[in-house]
Amino acid sequence: MEMMLRVVAAVAGAVIVQAVLRSAIRTVVVPRGEATQLTRWTYLLSRFLYDMLSKHRRTYEERERIFARYAPTSLILLAVAWALGTLFGFALLFWSTGEHDFPDSLNLSGSSITTLGFFPPKGRAEDFLAVAEGFIGLGLVALLISFLPTIYGIFSRREAAVLKLDVRAGSPPTALTMLSRFHRIGWLESIHEEWAGWEDWFSELEESHTSHPALVFFRSQRPYSSWITAAGCVLDAAAITVSSLDLQRQPEASVTIRAGSMALRSICAFFNVPIDPDPEPNAPIAIHRQEFDLLLNELAAQGLPIKADRDQCWRDFAGWRVNYDEPLLALCALVEAPSTPWSSDRLERFHRPTLAKRRWRVDPPTNSPSF
Repeated sequence: MEMMLRVVAAVAGAVIVQAVLRSAIRTVVVPRGEATQLTRWTYLLSRFLYDMLSKHRRTYEERERIFARYAPTSLILLAVAWALGTLFGFALLFWSTGEHDFPDSLNLSGSSITTLGFFPPKGRAEDFLAVAEGFIGLGLVALLISFLPTIYGIFSRREAAVLKLDVRAGSPPTALTMLSRFHRIGWLESIHEEWAGWEDWFSELEESHTSHPALVFFRSQRPYSSWITAAGCVLDAAAITVSSLDLQRQPEASVTIRAGSMALRSICAFFNVPIDPDPEPNAPIAIHRQEFDLLLNELAAQGLPIKADRDQCWRDFAGWRVNYDEPLLALCALVEAPSTPWSSDRLERFHRPTLAKRRWRVDPPTNSPSF
């Protein structure tokens, strides 16, 4: 009976250690993002704890301060999960050799993973396991040392563009503010030069936020800014420019919309967010015609050139927006983005949104434009 228990312990220990290694390698080493159950459950546990901490906070600013720590804390908890998993898995392997009881096996595992050597192994089997655990422990430390600077380097590049957009489009950013400011400072005729940088930003966003999905939950330095609402602002501004502004043809804006739509869909696919991957051109969107007309009226009042056929403007805008409408709203719900016109304000507000049961606001505006 004892022999059978030791065999079971050896198998269980090997399964735990390989699960840790799979999680670490897929999270840090594999360039293509691959989710693992250990990583997933670590983040879900951390999200539950932060939901509980923010549950009774009355203001958005209080909740924002709490959730700003969610992603960094989750990374630390993931490292702790790797260490504890390795420690416990090798403790089972040491106990399966029959040289020590389980408390001493835990001591030996702790001695091996930290390479301190305060508890010596017995026999060749334990020598081999101690060396293997030492290598794994050092490897995990090396992965973390290389992983954190990579994460923060990508975050810094992402946020530089978000902060730059705040200057041009406000905080929270809106397409109305962006286009109005470009007109006031005389940049509207050269706005086509703006889109190439955002196309590059969306391309890096897709690559980095699926390879390192923790970045999705890193929040911006300003409480009313977010990478996802910035993406929505840029995409809406590009869609309005292409569909409604009487300017020279701007293929750069069209390409930016496509790059942004593909990036948001890829991130949704990684997190298994239920969206329509190929919506129909005439599918409904979260923006209403009345809102769109109010925005065009405001732009026209400020002197921007608006195309004469408003019906065609609306059809063209809706045709562009449908490509990114659903993934934009879904990701706003996933990260609990700050309320921003035409993106996160479309969501019915409830604590910890459940993506599988998400609902979009469909009631038309009554008194004032929502932009």
